[in-house]
Amino acid sequence: MRQLFLLLALCAGLWATAQTNVQDSAWIRDNYIKKEIMIPMRDGVRLFTTVYIPRDTSEAHPILMTRTPYSCAPYGEQQFRAFWNNHWRYYMRRNYIIVLQDVRGRWMSEGTFMDVRPFNPNKKGNEVDEASDTYDAIDWLVNNLAHNNKKVGIFGISYPGFYSTMAALSNHPSLVAVSPQAPVTDWYMGDDFHHNGAFFQMDGFAFYSSFGKPRLQPTTVGSPGFNFPTRDAYKFYLDAGTPKKLAELIGDSIAFWHEMYRHPDYDDWWKARNVRNFVQHIPKHTNTLVVGGLFDAEDTYGAWRTYEAIEQKAKNNNRIVMGPWYHGQWSRTDGSSLGNVQFGSNTSLFYQNEIELPFFIHHLEGRSALPQPAEATIFFTGENQWRQFERWPAAGVQPTALYLQPGERLSWQAPVITRSFSEYTSDPAKPVPYTEDVHFSRTIAYMTDDQRFANRRTDVLSFQTDVLTEDVTLGGTVIADLLTSISTTDADFVVKLIDVFPSDFRYPGQQQAGGRLGGGSYPMGDYQMLVRGEIMRGRYRNSFEKPAPFVPNKVERVKFELPDVAHTFKKGHRIMIQVQSSWFPLADRNPQQFVNIYQAEPNDYIKSTIRIWHDAKNASSIILPVLK
Repeated sequence: MRQLFLLLALCAGLWATAQTNVQDSAWIRDNYIKKEIMIPMRDGVRLFTTVYIPRDTSEAHPILMTRTPYSCAPYGEQQFRAFWNNHWRYYMRRNYIIVLQDVRGRWMSEGTFMDVRPFNPNKKGNEVDEASDTYDAIDWLVNNLAHNNKKVGIFGISYPGFYSTMAALSNHPSLVAVSPQAPVTDWYMGDDFHHNGAFFQMDGFAFYSSFGKPRLQPTTVGSPGFNFPTRDAYKFYLDAGTPKKLAELIGDSIAFWHEMYRHPDYDDWWKARNVRNFVQHIPKHTNTLVVGGLFDAEDTYGAWRTYEAIEQKAKNNNRIVMGPWYHGQWSRTDGSSLGNVQFGSNTSLFYQNEIELPFFIHHLEGRSALPQPAEATIFFTGENQWRQFERWPAAGVQPTALYLQPGERLSWQAPVITRSFSEYTSDPAKPVPYTEDVHFSRTIAYMTDDQRFANRRTDVLSFQTDVLTEDVTLGGTVIADLLTSISTTDADFVVKLIDVFPSDFRYPGQQQAGGRLGGGSYPMGDYQMLVRGEIMRGRYRNSFEKPAPFVPNKVERVKFELPDVAHTFKKGHRIMIQVQSSWFPLADRNPQQFVNIYQAEPNDYIKSTIRIWHDAKNASSIILPVLK
């Protein structure tokens, strides 16, 4: 009976939501008109812009804008985007003027598209970049749209997040509020295409084999993707074998893919495409709210590091929000769970109503009495609570080393033994999968996945603490500090921070271990939750600009950052660290020889014996941001 009651309640909730959306759909269509406009840029190129204008003319309205490479669709002035199915409807209820724009060279806009087009701080005459295109678009809008209040806000998720950061650099006097959300920030160091120099082939190839195809003229029709011969991603990328083969498969027409291959190291080409190098140009009057997901597989790095760079270099009002979300989840679903892990509340609704909406209302409507979000509003998983801070990382964070020990142990004390290491063989022919599922598209939940499958492999090292006698809360950047020796001249290092649940763990509502109401039967007892994982291409251990081979069998330090975490390891849990040398097919395989990996041949891929040292002289550790 209880299950029936819950099912009926769930259905009633879904029905109520659907009814609300239907009402909003009818209201928006009755109260808005849609216009499609070609807005001229300073060099004469015109950008396709869709404007949803409220019929209400009793007062002046703010403008809320998104610039996107993903299309303003649907096209046609009688065709409305389904704003009623997401939180855009909140702004339309307040009669905001809604603007969508196809960026230069995409879809119906004129001009030539360039990926992550570099910012030019010294533009002359009719020179353009994404900041100038934003400036010109805003200038046209505020001077030509009737009944606007001359205040503009811009937001966007993922690639539109990049265009939002670029908008903040435009210095238009009307642009007072910008929210880069999961923003593409640095495609070499931590977003989408690379992590610490390791090529994220799975996301890159699946996305860019369609997105990167050139168009001959403005169009409303997207490009078809690659025709994969199998739906098993592990098999496809293993059979493809090398990035060189992927380049053949993707074809010659996709220019950025091949240009990227010509820049394997972190050179000036990449640095010009790192928006963090330019955020000092954000003016004081443009307020920023950076938003991201703790478990965003695409752009966790971008959110943390964009906020950090603005804090360090700009002088504006800058805030950050990080919730327990996958890519864009805060705008799509309720954010109460991810994969098998539950967060205990509708975190997305909290964000929309308590943070984003007040932010834009305050700056676009001049509602100064409206409370503003804290400097940092961060959701801590494990304890499943929002916390607010006056700075991030929080003032009370103490970097604390957790040392790898003999016997697969972790301890807060450094090892004292004279000579000790753990060893595995990394075989590129049998790379460690990033998830145990057989699947086609990269999963959204792998960043909280159960790591027991990896713990059972002989090419993965696992170290864990004793059962915790008190909570351990982490808030900030995790640093892997490995002392390693390898038998070859190159290798990758994947470090995973894991929360090991108690054997009798069950979520509220679960009838017994292995079953919970509302569907699902995953056994959560002894669950090994991935809290954070990251990969480091070993050749860049000393410099991303100047790679260097390993000296075989010589002990060397590999030290690198993992993106920030916000997690409480509860009393009764354990902390686990896993170390491995492949994360497939998420990241490409390292040949484990010091060769140009983009040009490597199949016979370049060889086995390597990897030793991770944990003794008094060579004490490997994970430096954790312990929040007191």
